[in-house]
Amino acid sequence: MSRRIIVITAVHAPSAHFLPAAHQSLVEQELPEGWDWHWLIQEDGQSDRVAPHVPDDERVSFRQGRSGGPGVARTMALAHADGEYVKILDADDQLAPGALARDVAALEADPSIGWTTSRVLDLLPDGTTAGFPGDPEPGPIERRAVLDHWASHDYRAQVHPATLCVRRELLLALGGWMALPASEDTGLLLALNSVARGWFSSDVGLLYRKWEGQMTGHASHVDKAERDARMAVVEARARALDQFRWRYPVTSG
Repeated sequence: MSRRIIVITAVHAPSAHFLPAAHQSLVEQELPEGWDWHWLIQEDGQSDRVAPHVPDDERVSFRQGRSGGPGVARTMALAHADGEYVKILDADDQLAPGALARDVAALEADPSIGWTTSRVLDLLPDGTTAGFPGDPEPGPIERRAVLDHWASHDYRAQVHPATLCVRRELLLALGGWMALPASEDTGLLLALNSVARGWFSSDVGLLYRKWEGQMTGHASHVDKAERDARMAVVEARARALDQFRWRYPVTSG
């Protein structure tokens, strides 16, 4: 029986034209024998401008829903996640070669690892790429390591939430993505780091596209009052999870 990794993408009309490139990066992935992938594309809204860009591939499912932001769209897609692992792929990004295989290998090798991340390169408008310093050492990431780094470095994590791959049951137990206008993926990353060990691959796993229309480039994203509120609730949730001492994997007794 085939085992499956679910790739979840939230998309809105301005980023829909990037879907074919994201799809090509999926098609080029090589998975271990006996594995396949299923791409769940969830539109954040109900326009007629996204569907024309959805690839014609039996491994791709497309759905729409009420607009509520990318976190809501991804969480709605979880209703149809029928695999053991869930991989995040933003509509405007591309997976690097071997990314899915490395995620699967790390999670299969160690049941105590709940989630994985990887190195990121920015994909610039001229097609060139650029890295940045500060990656952690490859291998396990212990609980609270990301949270503590983020809190002491102006709310910047040393690993990128856009590269997450996570065990489906763990993702569901944490409620999916946070109900925030932005930073919902950072909120999930820090919650995961509060309850479970993670993994970092120093191989490039994602090309993170830089373009004028991306949501993180909007002025509202850096509004100080909103940013402070987002960061406060993200940190409070992660600290509360740590305080309550719920852990993955759950041990008896």
